[in-house]
Amino acid sequence: MATPPKSGKQHARDIKQRRAARRLKAQLKRESPRQPVNVEALAHDGSVDRPEFVRRRYYANRGFRCIDCGADEVWTPTQQKWYFEVAKGSIWSQPTRCRKCRLIERKRRDEARRIHMEGMAAKKAKARRK
Repeated sequence: MATPPKSGKQHARDIKQRRAARRLKAQLKRESPRQPVNVEALAHDGSVDRPEFVRRRYYANRGFRCIDCGADEVWTPTQQKWYFEVAKGSIWSQPTRCRKCRLIERKRRDEARRIHMEGMAAKKAKARRK
């Protein structure tokens, strides 16, 4: 049974996805400066097991897909070194959002916090007036 023909939009979307996958693959293959792992600087969680980058003793490019926009991204060794050793992030965590979507999410969260705090302040002021 033959598959139904694709519309122009579907075909263009497929081409765009294939090109993005090829770009990501090429970017991952490119030789990146290896960043050595400073095991003493990592935030340990008491786990007996160690992630792959700790066993291999250097950070390497890691590809991921943004959960919001679906863009294929690369987490570079320099970014990983900063996250794990300077910011003391969990050694088991992985990125989920691209930079653009992280900024959007941060703004959304800050706005929600601001609205919440204004509501709490109004509630306290109302309680004081009684």
